[in-house]
Amino acid sequence: MSNSAIVLIGRILLSAIFIMAGLGKLADPGGNAAYFASVGLPMAGLLVWLVVALEVLCGIGILIGFMTAPAAYVLALFCVASALVAHFDFGDQIQMIMFLKNLAMAGGFLVLAANGPGSISLDARRAG
Repeated sequence: MSNSAIVLIGRILLSAIFIMAGLGKLADPGGNAAYFASVGLPMAGLLVWLVVALEVLCGIGILIGFMTAPAAYVLALFCVASALVAHFDFGDQIQMIMFLKNLAMAGGFLVLAANGPGSISLDARRAG
């Protein structure tokens, strides 16, 4: 399998969780805002919509390889921030795993930002 195909598969796998999470928040924005407020986030009602936009738009950007580096940096920062805010309870093994999962995804996004989206992407097509 070519490196370009492997990078495409990696982008699909990295983007899927964010697109699905963002769209999933649309089913219950009030419940998600309540959760955000419960972990101490300000303006939770507005923040839910910003998170939906970030997850869906950056997720699609990663998926199709459009503005890949900026989207990857934004999602890497989001992963670290959400790990620190929502998954910092190391007394709960599930939360510790979620924390580490978020850090692992941030690492994947940083590798993607540094190495590019591969030749099967809109960024490569625009550059070509």
